[in-house]
Amino acid sequence: MQFLTKRNFLHTAHITQNKKRSALLACVGTLLLPTSVLAGDLTQYQAKYDVLRKGETHGKAVRELKKINDGNYVLTYHSEIEWMIFSDSRKETSEFSYQDHKISPLSYAMERTGTGPDKEYTLKFDPVHKQVNSNQSKYPLKFDWSDNFQDSLSYQVQVREELKQGKTQLSYPLVDKKGNLRSYDFEVIGTEMISLPIGNVEAIKVKRLYDNDKRQALAWFAPEMDYMLVRMWKGEKGVEQFQVQLNSFTVTTPVTVANDK
Repeated sequence: MQFLTKRNFLHTAHITQNKKRSALLACVGTLLLPTSVLAGDLTQYQAKYDVLRKGETHGKAVRELKKINDGNYVLTYHSEIEWMIFSDSRKETSEFSYQDHKISPLSYAMERTGTGPDKEYTLKFDPVHKQVNSNQSKYPLKFDWSDNFQDSLSYQVQVREELKQGKTQLSYPLVDKKGNLRSYDFEVIGTEMISLPIGNVEAIKVKRLYDNDKRQALAWFAPEMDYMLVRMWKGEKGVEQFQVQLNSFTVTTPVTVANDK
């Protein structure tokens, strides 16, 4: 499946289609992660995905995590989807701090273009004044502050951290792009070997818990790949809405970049 080699300060996960060797190569890749990652930094990476509906590819997505200074990171997710006459382009960005396996969002932004009206949302998390500001409101959002707040991207990093700790019940107060406070609850429902374009991967299967049975969401995280999100499925009333699956994965050397803000 993958292994990591060092070249010009870049660790690249090379892909092989030999599915019988995928698990072994993934383990080798984990062992060769940069020393600073093993010492406590988050793994910096670029992951590319196919976006599918009913088995047909209708788009691509890229997820990228970068370290911007000591303890702070930026996660971006950019998707491009076309289906019949519908088109959708989205870019989400979350800046957050990381300390002792805890993710604390600092800002979130989402831009959407395509069929229908363009949209833009921003959030600013202010732990000093214990408030959240949104471009959808002139005033700070009206709810009590929580040190466990997550945004629509940062929670995915927190899920990975808690899966590494062996947790099976996960819950977060999440401020969504429109500034609404919601509860995101998940449970681990098992492990399974799944087939991806990069080969066979053993993954932890996580289910999102909703207040009703109309909506379903499942996610698979691969321990052999530092608990990377390798597949996501969403549906309604048992009917698939879309599926996202990993098709390539690159680990980059952690480099601290001066923050010029």
